[in-house]
Amino acid sequence: MKISMNNTLMESLGMEVVKATPSEVTLSMPVDKRTHQPMGFLHGGASAALAESAASIGAFLNIDSDKQQVFGIEINANHVKSVRGGKVYGKATPLHLGKTTMVWEIAITDEEDNLISASRCTIGVVALKNS
Repeated sequence: MKISMNNTLMESLGMEVVKATPSEVTLSMPVDKRTHQPMGFLHGGASAALAESAASIGAFLNIDSDKQQVFGIEINANHVKSVRGGKVYGKATPLHLGKTTMVWEIAITDEEDNLISASRCTIGVVALKNS
């Protein structure tokens, strides 16, 4: 499945899909002026956006998109290391794949595989309304 980032937050932040399967999603994101906070480090909000994006794509790959849609319900992030440049990678793996909720764990690492941020994201699975 080709995932389009066109006209999305993900496109604005420069995210790219590295891997996308129902059991693992990895996205990359540059650390540059689009994702910096004022002091020149990776913004925690950009890390959270990367984490939720990876979890949401993973959740979407686990549903019947003709009958269901997914939405982020909750996300938390522990930022453990700072980074000023290069790329970071958000790798999402499922902890729970339920009928109405999913829980994904996301590790954000730098190019040397150092942990930058650890997140957990809860995704809601919602039936599409008949229109």
